[in-house]
Amino acid sequence: MIPDRIRKLKPYKTETSRARVRLSSNELPYEIPRWLRERIKEEIARTPFERYPDPTAGELKKALADFFGVGEENLVLGNGSDEIIYYLSIVAGEGGVYIPVPTFPMYEISAEVLGRPKVTVMVDRNFDIDLQETLRRIEEIPCSLAYFSYPNNPTGNLFSRDKIASIRERGLFTVVDEAYYHYSGETFLGDALSRDDTVVLRTLSKIGMAGLRVGVLIAREDVAREIDKVRLPFNVTYPSQVIAKVMVTEGREFIEESVRKVVAERERVFHEMRNLEGVEVFPSAANFILFRTPYPADLVHSKILEKGVLIRDMSYLPGLDRCLRVSVGKPEENDAFLEALYRSIRDLG
Repeated sequence: MIPDRIRKLKPYKTETSRARVRLSSNELPYEIPRWLRERIKEEIARTPFERYPDPTAGELKKALADFFGVGEENLVLGNGSDEIIYYLSIVAGEGGVYIPVPTFPMYEISAEVLGRPKVTVMVDRNFDIDLQETLRRIEEIPCSLAYFSYPNNPTGNLFSRDKIASIRERGLFTVVDEAYYHYSGETFLGDALSRDDTVVLRTLSKIGMAGLRVGVLIAREDVAREIDKVRLPFNVTYPSQVIAKVMVTEGREFIEESVRKVVAERERVFHEMRNLEGVEVFPSAANFILFRTPYPADLVHSKILEKGVLIRDMSYLPGLDRCLRVSVGKPEENDAFLEALYRSIRDLG
C-alpha cells in the first residue's frame, strides 16, 4: 500500500524544453578542452566495467580531499548531493526539519518522503532568514535538523551567518549546502571540521561535471563515519570515480579559470539587466541570477523560449511571484539571453 504522503508528494521540477541556448540548470557553460577529454578517454579505456567500482571511492576521495583542502576521513560521497540530503534526513535526529523558503526543493521532498515534520518559514523581504519567526516556529514544533542553501538557490544571496548560528544554538543539526561555493568563496568549512552539529555539502555538478553526479559531504571524522553507515553500496559509479579524479587533479586549472570567467560574466549580466526598464534583478553570489518582471513568469518564459533561450520559471516557489532565474553562460549565450529578455519585455509591454 503506497502511503498518503507519497501520493501527495510533488516531484522535483526539471526543465527539459529544447532550445539553442540553455541557461536553466546552473551548469558550467564551458566545454572540457580536447586534451583533457583525451586524458579521460585514456583512463576510461582502462576501467574494468565488468567489475563493481571501489565501494569507498578511495582514489577519488584522495583527489577530492586535496581539492577541498580536507582529510579523506572527512568525506562522504554521494550520487549527487541529492542522495546525501536523503541520508541526512535519515540520520540527523528524529524531530522536525527546518527549511527557510524559497530554497532548493529537495530538502522538503526528502523530509516528506521520510515522513518527517517540516517547519518551513518564509524569508524576509531581503531574502534573508526571518529569525524571530523561525525561533517561534521551532519552539512550537521541535526540530532536530536544519538545511541552509549557501548561497541560496534560487535567490542567489548568502544568509546571515549570525542567524544560522542562532538557529543552530537551539540544538539543530545544521547542514550548509555550499553547492555554489566556488562562485561565492564563502564557507562554513571550519565549523564542519570542528563541530559535531554542522556539516557542509559540496558538489561537482556546478563546476563542469553535472553529468557525473558526484556530491560531497564534509564533516568531522566521527560525524562522517556515522553518516557513511547509511550510504548505499557502490553508490558512485566507476566512470564517475575515474572521470572526476582526472577533472579535479589534471583539470583543476580549467575549472578555476572557468569559474573566474563565469563570475566576471555574472557581474556584467547583472549590470546589463539593471538597465532594462521594468526588470527587478537581485544580486547573486552564485552562477545564476534571479529577476522579476511586471508580467506573469510563464508568459515571459515562453516569449524568451520562442527566441531560442531556455531559462527557469521560478514562480511556482513561495514568495517568487513573477520571478525567473537565468544561469550565467558564455558571453555569446548571455548576450542572446539579454536580447531575448529585452525583446520579450518590449513585446509584452
